Amino acid sequence: MTENSSFDHPDDSGFATRVRSALAWRWGSQVLAQAITWGSTIAVFRILDPSDYGLFAMTQAVLAAFNFLNGYSFATSLIQADDVSERRIGQVFGMLIVANAALAAGQLLLAPTLAEYYGEPQVAEMLRIQALIYLATPFIALPSALLARQIQFKSQGVVNLLCAVVGASTALVLALRGFGVWSLVYAPIAMAGVRALGLTISARLLVKPIFDFRGAGDIVTFGGALTLCQLLWIMQSQSDIFIAGRQFSTHELGIYAEALFLALVVTGRFLPPINEVAFPAYAELHKKQRPLAPYFIRTMRTVMLVTAPLYIGLSLTAGPAILTIGGEKWAGMIPIIAGLALAMPLFAMQIVCSPATNAIGRPRIYVTTSLCGAIVFPIAFYFGVSGGPMGLVHAWWIAAPTLLCFTLALTLPAINVSPRALLAELAPIALACASMAGVVYLASRHVSDWSAPLQLLALVPLGAATYGIILWRLWPRILRESWAMMRKPPQAAVTLAPAA
Repeated sequence: MTENSSFDHPDDSGFATRVRSALAWRWGSQVLAQAITWGSTIAVFRILDPSDYGLFAMTQAVLAAFNFLNGYSFATSLIQADDVSERRIGQVFGMLIVANAALAAGQLLLAPTLAEYYGEPQVAEMLRIQALIYLATPFIALPSALLARQIQFKSQGVVNLLCAVVGASTALVLALRGFGVWSLVYAPIAMAGVRALGLTISARLLVKPIFDFRGAGDIVTFGGALTLCQLLWIMQSQSDIFIAGRQFSTHELGIYAEALFLALVVTGRFLPPINEVAFPAYAELHKKQRPLAPYFIRTMRTVMLVTAPLYIGLSLTAGPAILTIGGEKWAGMIPIIAGLALAMPLFAMQIVCSPATNAIGRPRIYVTTSLCGAIVFPIAFYFGVSGGPMGLVHAWWIAAPTLLCFTLALTLPAINVSPRALLAELAPIALACASMAGVVYLASRHVSDWSAPLQLLALVPLGAATYGIILWRLWPRILRESWAMMRKPPQAAVTLAPAA
């Protein structure tokens, strides 16, 4: 790769500015909201026991399995539609209400059976209460889609911050009052209620639901494809908890589930906002017959610029990090999270591919890659579960790179990106991460007898400085261009390596 390899973005008449503003609000608010949530999470983490998180993980697997039918995909269809009338919005609203009322009723009826499957009677009572979340979904999904269609994320950002405050306060207060696992149950319900009210007001949603679905075939077709993808995603992402739930103790399951939660913080919390902005942005580019390749490469590179060093650093400092956050009762999590973190950069790359192919009207690619994940991950977990929590970690090491290779093989040709161009942009990040890992590993051997907080204070700044200095000295263009995405520069051309 050379510094002068470039091509100019076309004049976008303010498009790039709108996307940067949307990304800044959506991602920036997510970062701030997550910071608020983490303050509460760490405190609750120290109060509750691993078995509490094990019980909660069982119910979360059920909710995730039901959520693929919540109708979000029907609302998403409004983002890429050429024309959206009040009738179509009303039809989507009606679909959302019907779908979520049915899900709430279904979960109430199946709660005892699901509790019997896990062998934990308390799961039934938890699932009955959690059914309330479905009732808020129509008032979240529809206004979110209408705001995203206009690439307007400022109001969503404000609502997210408010939800973070409500959820964090609810969880912490209940945990301090001895509610145990119920503090984890009621916090998401409170957040769903606040989000529904806030987004409905922000979108000025006054449309009446329409339950006559004639003429809505395109909504059902597009939404059905995404719903299928969501089902396949659930099979991929929840199969480990579902399989392990019957074989692990609640303590073991809680240790693994929380390790996975911590490992997925970046991919699960910070990447979805990027995808939410990327999808309507790509869709608008496609409608104007402009190439997606330069924007896709820049997005992929920026994602890896942040996620790769975070995860490599987490793997190297898992010991002092867990002991500092949770104390000795969570020490069993250390090797699990260290191993999971190594697979997460590859997982992050795979996640950011789907908005591009969906935006050009080729959801079949997303369906196909989702089907691959729904096959590869459960099979890997099925064979890995016999090895306990670390067996599931090893399953991640096999499944994540396999799914990434398959996804890139289908995605890159569809948007005219050459593998060589993508690798050329990612290679400096990989080399900088390798250098950082070497320095941190050597330094950790000299501070191993220090207290856990002191080890973190020494190793984290050292790793960050090493990574930043190497990139700045050898590949300053990457830092300059990535920084340009997060600010509001003059309308100037941005250079990237050729995408074809």
